[in-house]
Amino acid sequence: MTTTDGTTHDRILAICRSNWEYRGIDDASVREMLQELEAHLADAEAAGRTARDVVGDDVPAFAAAWARGRAPLHRRALRLAAMACAAVGTVWLLRHLVRWTAELPVEAADLAFWGMIATATVAWELKRGSLGFRKSWLLAFVVGLPTALAVRLLAGDGVLFTLPVWAAPILLLPMVPYAVADTRAKKAEAAAAA
Repeated sequence: MTTTDGTTHDRILAICRSNWEYRGIDDASVREMLQELEAHLADAEAAGRTARDVVGDDVPAFAAAWARGRAPLHRRALRLAAMACAAVGTVWLLRHLVRWTAELPVEAADLAFWGMIATATVAWELKRGSLGFRKSWLLAFVVGLPTALAVRLLAGDGVLFTLPVWAAPILLLPMVPYAVADTRAKKAEAAAAA
């Protein structure tokens, strides 16, 4: 269903989902919130109102307000920090495996590249909804690569520090409790649906 301003219900749901996920709301709560929002949009449509009447002019702001009301900031911040640690740990672990080394040199350009990609990805996801695999690679080349090249030209290619192989898996540990809780919630939801 397309609204008068051209925004589809699926698009609104996608923007809200990505906003809530990046704000650190757990998967079970995100699914519940999406079902509730979908019901509100359907009710509004049945009553002859638009999606704009439900979510307002700014969908990301609506999603952010709902996230703040749903989960306290400290819980969302902890989950988001755990997700960021897991992403960084995964990338560094893969780099160790690809280079087959126990110590990985980290340069300023490396930090700039991954920091810029992370920032641009979060900004895109919160503003536009799902980024997708193809666009994420495009984002890496359009945003991350020029940033890394500029930092390499300005700062040089000196090694800032070396990352031992054991440090990467340690960064994955904070996400384990959240992953276990999400898996249990999915199983409980599937059992309740059956």
